[in-house]
Amino acid sequence: MTVRSTLVRSAALAAAVSLAAVAAGTASASQLIDRNATAVTLQTNAKGEALLTYKSQGKLKHVLAWGAVNAIPPARGGKQVAFKLDYAGGYGKYHNPTYWETSFKGGCIPYDGPALAWRITACKAQDGSYWAVQGWRRELPDYGVSPSPKQDVVELRLSHWTGSLPVLTINVDWSYRKFDQLWGTFTYGGIGVYGFKSTSSGAPLDTFGRNIYVDTYHSALGAGWQRENSFLTHGPKGSFCYGLYPHGSHPQGNGTVYRATAEGPGVAPDVMWQGNAPGPYDKAKDQAANAAITALGDPKCKPN
Repeated sequence: MTVRSTLVRSAALAAAVSLAAVAAGTASASQLIDRNATAVTLQTNAKGEALLTYKSQGKLKHVLAWGAVNAIPPARGGKQVAFKLDYAGGYGKYHNPTYWETSFKGGCIPYDGPALAWRITACKAQDGSYWAVQGWRRELPDYGVSPSPKQDVVELRLSHWTGSLPVLTINVDWSYRKFDQLWGTFTYGGIGVYGFKSTSSGAPLDTFGRNIYVDTYHSALGAGWQRENSFLTHGPKGSFCYGLYPHGSHPQGNGTVYRATAEGPGVAPDVMWQGNAPGPYDKAKDQAANAAITALGDPKCKPN
């Protein structure tokens, strides 16, 4: 067997694996590319494609992405935009095993877009749109529980957008006058980000639903940053509210600082908020916050 025939056969196998991976991941988040990647580079071309090159599990990988930008508003029965992915770097799309080597020369303009949380790399394409790679630990268990090796992974996430980023707005106050509470909205283009189906534990079952992942700093859960919990946004405003209560044998997670991360809708970037805890209870501030929560009009978020 010749070297080239061996290369083509290997590329064909990779393409088949790629298609299976995309089909399996459609219901969650198509912008999830891989986990625990190193030496990540990003390139673009004039065709509206991006090429991710990285190492994972001791192997060098080339992933071609195309076919999506930004996000569409939530629509019952609809489907959010998603990338098409070719883990053979162009063989699956063009049947060219060297496409990744020959089609991405000088196509990535230095990034001049908005600041990005969890940024690994980013660039500006020739059409003025932006591509970015972000990485963060989304799968950590709740309540500061020590993660298993499968949970303690950095996800490699790809985005492609024009215009402004999604907006994660969070306020802090108190619930029952003693528990810290986070509440706010998650929007994109002024429209709420939310889904229509979920499991009883709050995992989205459609391509529109999004969770907010909250970490607490220096709390009873442990020193440094610990995962407190994650929860769904609600329609139609993308609103949410969460009290840091004790959960079973786990203590309440009141910390000195909080941060929250949300996967962007569609293929828009992931965003992160960080802010200080509200401090000692203040009746006047709590009453003002309760009025603002009521104004959200979210029946799942009631002042207390």
